[in-house]
Amino acid sequence: MEFHFLGTGAGLPSKQRNVSGLALRFLQRKSSQWLFDCGEATQHQLLESPITLTKIDKIFISHLHGDHIFGLPGLLCSRSAQGATTPLTIYGPYGIQAFVETALSVSSSYLSFEVEYAIVQEGIIFADEMMSVEALEIDHVIPSYAFRLTEADRPGTLQVERLREIGIEPGPIYQRIQRGDVVELADGTVVNGDDYLGPAKKGRVVIIAGDTRLSEKVKAFAGAANLLIHEGTFRGDKQEHAQRFGHSTITEAASLAREADVEHLIITHISSRYAEEEKELELEAKRVFPAAKIAYDGMIFKL
Repeated sequence: MEFHFLGTGAGLPSKQRNVSGLALRFLQRKSSQWLFDCGEATQHQLLESPITLTKIDKIFISHLHGDHIFGLPGLLCSRSAQGATTPLTIYGPYGIQAFVETALSVSSSYLSFEVEYAIVQEGIIFADEMMSVEALEIDHVIPSYAFRLTEADRPGTLQVERLREIGIEPGPIYQRIQRGDVVELADGTVVNGDDYLGPAKKGRVVIIAGDTRLSEKVKAFAGAANLLIHEGTFRGDKQEHAQRFGHSTITEAASLAREADVEHLIITHISSRYAEEEKELELEAKRVFPAAKIAYDGMIFKL
C-alpha cells in the first residue's frame, strides 16, 4: 500500500499546505485507487502525483466540513472529462449526496459515470476478498468518522527448495501451488499447495481518522495497527483551544499512538499558524512517540 498525502493543512489552504486529501494506491491491484477526503483543489494536487483520476473508484469522506469536501464536485467533473465510465462510490455522512448533487445540478454538470452513495454508520462499510473497511464515529463538532482498513491475511511464502526436491522447477505451476491449489503432475503425482506454504502473513491494519478530539474510542479502534494517520491540528500548548474546536494536539496524537501500540504514526491536518515550525512539530511528536512523522504535501508513505 502506498499513501499519497495530497493536502495536510487544517481549515484553509496555505502556501505550504493544501486542505485535506489523502490517496491510497494498492500496488498489488493497479486498477483501484481510493481517496480519503477531498478538500478544495485536491484535483490540482493529484496532478503532481502518480495517482490516476480515472482509477479512483472509492472516495471516503470523514465529515462534511468544507476543507474536507469542497473539492468533490470539480474532481468528479474532471474524472468525467477524462472519459471515465466506471462507477465511483462515495462513502460519507448523511448529507454528502445532497451536497454533491446540488453542486452538479446548479452548475448543469454532466457525469459520464454513475456515482453511488453509501451513508456511513459505525460498522463494516465495505469488504471484498482483499480488504475490509470499518467506520467508527469519533468526537468532533459535527459527525466525523475514523476508518479502519484491514487487509486479508496473505498466503505464506512458497517453499521453493522443497518443491525442487520433488522435481518441480519454477514456472507457471508455482502460481497455482502458491494459491493453495491441488495440482496433478504429468506423472500422476498429486501436490497439495497448502503443504508447501509457510505460515500465513497477517494482513496489515491502517487507521485513518477524521477530525477528532483525543478519544479513547480511537485508541481501542487503533490497537496494534501497522499505521495510524491522525490529526494534530495544534501544538501541545493549545490543548484547551483544540478541545474547544473539536481537534487534537500533536502531543495528544503521539500519546494515543504510544498507548495504542501502533507501529507507525503520521500526523496531519496541521494549522497554518505553524508554517515555519516543521522541525519543532516533529520533535514534539517524537519526544512522545519516536516513530511519528509530520505529514507534508506530496509526502509518500509505503507500507
